[in-house]
Amino acid sequence: MEINADLIERLSWLARIKLADEEKGRLQQDINAILAMVDQLQAVDTEGVPPMAHPMDLSQPLREDRVTEADVRSSFQSLAPLQEEGLYLVPRVVE
Repeated sequence: MEINADLIERLSWLARIKLADEEKGRLQQDINAILAMVDQLQAVDTEGVPPMAHPMDLSQPLREDRVTEADVRSSFQSLAPLQEEGLYLVPRVVE
């Protein structure tokens, strides 16, 4: 797909972005280069290649699941004007 000047003009209008003429030309070249790279990637034969989350075979070290912070909820909620059952009560803003 080739991006032309008319499409750049329409896209800038839709995005409400004012572009100078030299910016439009540079943007057109950049988008065309990106689309050419996407076309090149789509041309690669991936038949038989299993999907993977990462190109390297990595494992994530897990840490022990333990509490590291003190429970200070009650001291914070004592400063709140309204609270109930551990929840902050706030005025309704949407009716």
